[in-house]
Amino acid sequence: MSTKKRSNDKFFAGIAVALLVPLFCYFVVNHLSKGVVKMPGYYGIEKIDTLNASGKRTRDTLYHHVADIELTNQLGKKISLNKDLAGKMVVIDFIFTRCPAICPRISKSMELLQTSFRKDPKKEAQLDTIVQFVSITVDPGYDSFQVLRTYADRFNANHDKWWFLTGDKHAIYNYARHELGVETGPGDGSAEDFIHTQQFILLDRERMVRGYYDGLNDTDVRKCADDIVLLTLEKNHKK
Repeated sequence: MSTKKRSNDKFFAGIAVALLVPLFCYFVVNHLSKGVVKMPGYYGIEKIDTLNASGKRTRDTLYHHVADIELTNQLGKKISLNKDLAGKMVVIDFIFTRCPAICPRISKSMELLQTSFRKDPKKEAQLDTIVQFVSITVDPGYDSFQVLRTYADRFNANHDKWWFLTGDKHAIYNYARHELGVETGPGDGSAEDFIHTQQFILLDRERMVRGYYDGLNDTDVRKCADDIVLLTLEKNHKK
Protein backbone atom coordinates (compact mmCIF):
# COMPACT_ATOMS: atom_id res chain seq x y z
CA MET A 1 0.00 0.00 0.00
CA SER A 2 1.39 3.42 -0.98
CA THR A 3 2.09 6.19 1.52
CA LYS A 4 -0.46 8.40 -0.24
CA LYS A 5 -3.18 5.76 0.02
CA ARG A 6 -2.47 5.19 3.72
CA SER A 7 -2.67 8.94 4.28
CA ASN A 8 -6.01 9.11 2.44
CA ASP A 9 -7.37 6.19 4.46
CA LYS A 10 -6.47 7.94 7.73
CA PHE A 11 -8.03 11.17 6.46
CA PHE A 12 -11.35 9.53 5.58
CA ALA A 13 -11.35 7.55 8.85
CA GLY A 14 -10.94 10.83 10.72
CA ILE A 15 -13.78 12.46 8.79
CA ALA A 16 -16.03 9.45 9.47
CA VAL A 17 -15.51 9.59 13.23
CA ALA A 18 -15.77 13.41 13.30
CA LEU A 19 -19.17 13.20 11.61
CA LEU A 20 -20.31 10.37 13.82
CA VAL A 21 -21.43 12.37 16.85
CA PRO A 22 -23.89 14.78 15.16
CA LEU A 23 -25.32 11.93 13.08
CA PHE A 24 -25.76 9.76 16.12
CA CYS A 25 -27.41 12.61 18.03
CA TYR A 26 -29.99 12.76 15.25
CA PHE A 27 -30.48 9.00 15.49
CA VAL A 28 -31.07 9.20 19.25
CA VAL A 29 -33.61 12.02 18.97
CA ASN A 30 -35.40 10.23 16.14
CA HIS A 31 -35.64 6.85 17.86
CA LEU A 32 -35.70 7.53 21.59
CA SER A 33 -39.49 7.79 21.73
CA LYS A 34 -39.76 4.40 20.03
CA GLY A 35 -37.81 2.71 22.80
CA VAL A 36 -35.21 1.18 20.47
CA VAL A 37 -32.09 2.81 21.93
CA LYS A 38 -30.18 0.38 24.14
CA MET A 39 -28.12 2.02 26.86
CA PRO A 40 -24.57 0.80 27.60
CA GLY A 41 -24.42 -1.88 30.27
CA TYR A 42 -22.47 -2.05 33.52
CA TYR A 43 -19.31 -4.03 34.22
CA GLY A 44 -17.64 -5.24 37.40
CA ILE A 45 -20.23 -6.96 39.58
CA GLU A 46 -19.27 -6.63 43.24
CA LYS A 47 -22.16 -8.47 44.81
CA ILE A 48 -25.81 -9.40 44.42
CA ASP A 49 -28.03 -8.43 47.31
CA THR A 50 -30.97 -10.73 48.05
CA LEU A 51 -32.57 -8.69 50.84
CA ASN A 52 -33.75 -5.10 50.63
CA ALA A 53 -34.00 -2.60 53.49
CA SER A 54 -37.39 -3.98 54.63
CA GLY A 55 -36.10 -7.53 54.73
CA LYS A 56 -37.98 -8.71 51.65
CA ARG A 57 -36.17 -10.94 49.20
CA THR A 58 -35.13 -9.18 46.05
CA ARG A 59 -32.31 -9.27 43.52
CA ASP A 60 -30.19 -6.15 43.28
CA THR A 61 -26.88 -6.28 41.45
CA LEU A 62 -24.27 -3.89 42.81
CA TYR A 63 -21.50 -2.77 40.46
CA HIS A 64 -18.01 -1.56 41.20
CA HIS A 65 -17.40 2.16 41.61
CA VAL A 66 -13.87 2.92 40.41
CA ALA A 67 -11.71 4.40 43.15
CA ASP A 68 -9.79 7.63 42.73
CA ILE A 69 -6.15 7.87 41.70
CA GLU A 70 -3.81 10.86 41.92
CA LEU A 71 -1.27 11.32 39.13
CA THR A 72 0.61 14.08 37.28
CA ASN A 73 -0.48 15.29 33.85
CA GLN A 74 1.66 16.40 30.91
CA LEU A 75 1.70 19.97 32.21
CA GLY A 76 3.21 18.89 35.52
CA LYS A 77 -0.03 19.39 37.43
CA LYS A 78 -1.08 16.96 40.17
CA ILE A 79 -4.62 15.79 39.49
CA SER A 80 -7.28 13.56 40.99
CA LEU A 81 -9.27 11.69 38.36
CA ASN A 82 -12.47 11.55 40.40
CA LYS A 83 -12.33 14.94 42.13
CA ASP A 84 -11.00 17.06 39.26
CA LEU A 85 -13.28 15.39 36.71
CA ALA A 86 -16.41 15.22 38.84
CA GLY A 87 -19.52 15.23 36.64
CA LYS A 88 -17.63 14.14 33.53
CA MET A 89 -17.36 10.84 31.74
CA VAL A 90 -13.82 9.55 31.18
CA VAL A 91 -12.26 7.46 28.41
CA ILE A 92 -8.99 5.86 29.55
CA ASP A 93 -6.24 4.03 27.71
CA PHE A 94 -2.73 2.90 28.63
CA ILE A 95 0.32 3.79 26.55
CA PHE A 96 4.08 4.28 26.79
CA THR A 97 6.04 6.70 24.66
CA ARG A 98 8.75 4.24 23.58
CA CYS A 99 6.15 1.88 22.11
CA PRO A 100 6.97 1.52 18.39
CA ALA A 101 3.67 0.30 16.95
CA ILE A 102 0.49 -0.26 18.97
CA CYS A 103 0.55 2.84 21.18
CA PRO A 104 0.81 5.37 18.33
CA ARG A 105 -2.13 3.67 16.65
CA ILE A 106 -4.37 3.71 19.72
CA SER A 107 -3.32 7.30 20.42
CA LYS A 108 -4.43 8.15 16.88
CA SER A 109 -7.80 6.57 17.66
CA MET A 110 -8.03 8.65 20.84
CA GLU A 111 -7.18 11.74 18.79
CA LEU A 112 -10.14 10.98 16.54
CA LEU A 113 -12.42 10.73 19.56
CA GLN A 114 -11.07 14.06 20.80
CA THR A 115 -11.84 15.57 17.40
CA SER A 116 -15.37 14.17 17.47
CA PHE A 117 -16.08 15.87 20.79
CA ARG A 118 -14.35 19.16 20.08
CA LYS A 119 -16.04 22.47 20.76
CA ASP A 120 -18.08 23.74 17.83
CA PRO A 121 -18.69 27.53 17.92
CA LYS A 122 -21.63 27.09 15.51
CA LYS A 123 -23.65 25.02 18.00
CA GLU A 124 -25.34 25.99 21.24
CA ALA A 125 -25.16 22.52 22.79
CA GLN A 126 -21.54 21.50 23.27
CA LEU A 127 -20.26 17.96 23.72
CA ASP A 128 -16.68 18.91 24.59
CA THR A 129 -17.52 19.39 28.27
CA ILE A 130 -19.11 15.98 28.90
CA VAL A 131 -16.06 13.73 28.51
CA GLN A 132 -12.35 13.76 29.33
CA PHE A 133 -9.79 11.66 27.49
CA VAL A 134 -7.02 10.16 29.60
CA SER A 135 -3.89 8.25 28.57
CA ILE A 136 -1.89 6.72 31.42
CA THR A 137 1.69 5.60 30.91
CA VAL A 138 2.64 2.06 31.90
CA ASP A 139 6.32 3.09 31.82
CA PRO A 140 6.37 5.91 34.40
CA GLY A 141 10.05 5.40 35.16
CA TYR A 142 10.87 6.77 31.71
CA ASP A 143 7.73 8.75 30.86
CA SER A 144 8.10 11.93 32.90
CA PHE A 145 5.47 14.60 32.42
CA GLN A 146 7.86 16.43 30.07
CA VAL A 147 8.23 13.32 27.90
CA LEU A 148 4.45 12.88 27.89
CA ARG A 149 4.00 16.52 26.85
CA THR A 150 6.12 15.91 23.77
CA TYR A 151 4.20 12.71 22.99
CA ALA A 152 0.85 14.48 23.48
CA ASP A 153 1.82 17.17 21.00
CA ARG A 154 2.42 14.48 18.36
CA PHE A 155 -1.30 13.77 18.47
CA ASN A 156 -2.55 17.35 18.67
CA ALA A 157 -3.81 16.86 22.21
CA ASN A 158 -5.89 19.62 23.72
CA HIS A 159 -4.08 19.70 27.06
CA ASP A 160 -7.27 20.65 28.89
CA LYS A 161 -9.40 17.88 27.37
CA TRP A 162 -6.88 15.05 26.94
CA TRP A 163 -4.54 14.27 29.81
CA PHE A 164 -1.42 12.12 29.65
CA LEU A 165 -0.64 10.91 33.16
CA THR A 166 2.37 9.54 34.99
CA GLY A 167 3.07 8.62 38.59
CA ASP A 168 3.76 5.69 40.88
CA LYS A 169 3.98 2.44 38.89
CA HIS A 170 2.45 0.26 41.58
CA ALA A 171 -0.55 2.62 41.92
CA ILE A 172 -1.03 2.74 38.13
CA TYR A 173 -0.90 -1.03 37.72
CA ASN A 174 -3.23 -1.61 40.65
CA TYR A 175 -5.66 0.91 39.15
CA ALA A 176 -5.56 -0.78 35.74
CA ARG A 177 -6.05 -4.31 37.05
CA HIS A 178 -8.23 -3.96 40.12
CA GLU A 179 -10.20 -0.77 39.53
CA LEU A 180 -10.68 -0.79 35.75
CA GLY A 181 -10.53 -4.55 35.21
CA VAL A 182 -8.14 -4.25 32.28
CA GLU A 183 -7.35 -7.59 30.68
CA THR A 184 -3.74 -8.30 31.63
CA GLY A 185 -1.71 -11.11 33.02
CA PRO A 186 -0.95 -11.36 36.74
CA GLY A 187 1.54 -8.95 38.30
CA ASP A 188 2.27 -6.73 41.25
CA GLY A 189 3.59 -3.55 39.65
CA SER A 190 7.20 -4.51 40.31
CA ALA A 191 10.11 -3.59 38.04
CA GLU A 192 9.62 -6.76 35.98
CA ASP A 193 5.83 -6.31 35.64
CA PHE A 194 4.54 -4.79 32.43
CA ILE A 195 1.05 -4.07 31.10
CA HIS A 196 0.49 -3.65 27.38
CA THR A 197 -3.17 -3.33 26.40
CA GLN A 198 -5.04 -1.74 23.52
CA GLN A 199 -8.32 -1.37 25.43
CA PHE A 200 -10.24 1.87 25.87
CA ILE A 201 -12.30 1.96 29.08
CA LEU A 202 -15.36 4.20 29.40
CA LEU A 203 -16.34 5.43 32.88
CA ASP A 204 -19.65 7.15 33.45
CA ARG A 205 -20.22 10.16 35.67
CA GLU A 206 -20.70 7.90 38.70
CA ARG A 207 -17.34 6.21 37.99
CA MET A 208 -18.70 2.88 36.92
CA VAL A 209 -17.28 1.02 33.91
CA ARG A 210 -19.73 1.18 31.00
CA GLY A 211 -17.67 -0.21 28.17
CA TYR A 212 -14.44 -1.78 26.92
CA TYR A 213 -13.34 -1.10 23.34
CA ASP A 214 -10.48 -2.18 21.11
CA GLY A 215 -8.53 0.98 20.32
CA LEU A 216 -7.22 -0.61 17.12
CA ASN A 217 -10.69 -1.42 15.82
CA ASP A 218 -12.54 1.38 13.98
CA THR A 219 -15.94 -0.15 14.74
CA ASP A 220 -15.15 -0.30 18.46
CA VAL A 221 -13.92 3.30 18.48
CA ARG A 222 -17.15 4.42 16.81
CA LYS A 223 -19.16 2.46 19.38
CA CYS A 224 -17.26 4.20 22.15
CA ALA A 225 -18.32 7.56 20.69
CA ASP A 226 -21.91 6.31 20.38
CA ASP A 227 -21.97 5.16 24.00
CA ILE A 228 -20.67 8.50 25.26
CA VAL A 229 -23.57 10.25 23.53
CA LEU A 230 -26.07 7.72 24.87
CA LEU A 231 -24.85 8.22 28.42
CA THR A 232 -25.59 11.94 28.18
CA LEU A 233 -29.27 10.93 28.18
CA GLU A 234 -28.95 8.94 31.37
CA LYS A 235 -30.07 10.46 34.64
CA ASN A 236 -27.52 10.40 37.43
CA HIS A 237 -28.03 7.43 39.69
CA LYS A 238 -25.92 5.03 41.69
CA LYS A 239 -25.95 1.28 41.37
